[in-house]
Order: sequence, then C-alpha cells, then structure tokens
Amino acid sequence: MKPHQKFSGYVLAALAAAAYGTNPAFAIPLYGDGLNPTSVLLFRYVLSLPMLAAMIAVRGMGFRLKRNEIGPVAILGLLMSLSSLGLFASYEYLNSGIASTLLFIYPIMVAVMMIFIYHEKFKPSLAVCLTLMAAGLMMLMDAGPGAKISTLGVLLVILSSATYAVYIVMVNVSPAIRGIPTTRLLFYIIAWGSLLFIGIIALGTPLTLPKSSANWVNLICLAALPTVLSLWCTTRAIQLIGSTPTAIFGALEPVTAVVLSVVVLNQPLTGSDIIGAALIVAATTIVISARSIDSMLLHVRKLFPRRKQK
Repeated sequence: MKPHQKFSGYVLAALAAAAYGTNPAFAIPLYGDGLNPTSVLLFRYVLSLPMLAAMIAVRGMGFRLKRNEIGPVAILGLLMSLSSLGLFASYEYLNSGIASTLLFIYPIMVAVMMIFIYHEKFKPSLAVCLTLMAAGLMMLMDAGPGAKISTLGVLLVILSSATYAVYIVMVNVSPAIRGIPTTRLLFYIIAWGSLLFIGIIALGTPLTLPKSSANWVNLICLAALPTVLSLWCTTRAIQLIGSTPTAIFGALEPVTAVVLSVVVLNQPLTGSDIIGAALIVAATTIVISARSIDSMLLHVRKLFPRRKQK
C-alpha cells in the first residue's frame, strides 16, 4: 500500500469516528420531542437514501448489484440496523456519553474475532487491552453511592458493539463486498437496514413525528453526519487500512460523544465515568502501537526466564 493511501485511510477513519460520535447530540432532542428510537432511526435511514442516491448519480456508477452481492449486502444492512437500534435504544436507559463510551468495546471484539475466526496470533498487547477494558467497564458500572446503572442499557450497548464488530470484519474479509463501490454499497446497506425499522413499526411500535422544524433539522443532520458521512468514511477506511486500524480510530467516537453530552446536552459525568472512559480509550489505542508494546513485553519476559524443573 502506498504511504498516501495509508494516511488517507487514517484520516477517513478518524473523521468517521468523530462524525459517528455526534449521534447523541441529534438523537436526544428528538426523544424529548416525543419520538421513539425506532422512528428516529427510520427517518435517519430513509433521509440518507436520497443523499447516497445523488452521490451515485453524480459519479455515474450505476445502482446494479451482482447476484452474489445481494445476500452479503442484506446481511450487512441487518447488522448495521441492529447496531443502530441497540445504541439508540440504550440512550433511554443510560447517559448518552456513557453509552457511546461502552460502544467502544467493539475494536476489542474485532481483534478477538480475527484471532478465533481468522487465526491471527494472540499478542501480549491484546491481553493488556482486555485487562484495561475490563477495568474501564467496572469504573463505568460504578455510578456512585445509591445510584444504579441499567443492566438493560448495558446489554443494548453490548448488542450494538457486537453487531458493529461483525459488520466491520465482514466488510474487510468478504470478497463479494470488497468489489462493490463504497457509495453503492452504503446505499443498499441503508436500504436493507430500513426494512428492519419498517417491520418493527408494522408489528405495532408507533411511528412518531417531530413536532418542531428544529427537530426535522436534527433528523437531516442524523442522516448526513453519523450516517452518510461516517459510514462512507468507515467503509472506505476499511478498504484502505483494514478492519482493526479502522476500529482503533473509533477512539474519537466516545470522545466526541462525551464532549457533546456535556456541552450540548448538559449531562453530568462523574470521576468514575471519566476514568472508565479513559481506560477504555487507552485499551484500544494501545493496538496502534501494538508492535512496539509486544516487543517490550517480550523483552521484559526474557529478563525473568523460567527455571528448569529438575
């Protein structure tokens, strides 16, 4: 890979993460206006389709998918919509900054899947990451004296993380997916994903509408920033630098979400929240310098050789 392509991949991954972190800033006001998560996500997905269609038309790339591409794209659409639903539903039970930080366990999930499914070597740095991740989650679970953290909210974020991790790995390893232009791929992922929300509403969940023009703007921003921009940059970054580095740059997601939660939504953060978030970010950021950390750990190990048994 050429150096400028690698650099472009890192920039796109960082931009994708920052854009995705804006989700709470646009979603929480919509909840306050009476919208439920399913309705917010349906509007978010449907409003993004004309944007992606316009990008495809301007580039003249066409909308046609090959027969062998339809199935994998449909699976990606289901994974993405489940991930979105888990995260947006968790906002009703957890502080949005904490929910977005908990979501950041997905890079570790990506690394674990690559080890057990694609037989990548288990590295010492990954063990350090998992330890820091567990410590960070314990800090986040400590909501303070007398306070409780919602188990359901945590489970919803874990569902969101797991499905997003599978999505990232699949985009990276599927031969059928790799051959589809990024914008066309996203158009059909969003189209298939929309069907899940339509189905949930058809089964009885009410479709709610914004009551103010300002919240229609929030819906449009949800479609443009954390959907079209973020997912396009994510998919392109995976194609350029791979799934694990792209996932690692997700460190900007909780940073953006936490900052916006405090500045825009006036949501409180405790000292435990800050320390827990920092540990989770540190755990996954270590992967960036995994090679040097692995070398250091191996060097330390050599300083303490095992005694031979008699």
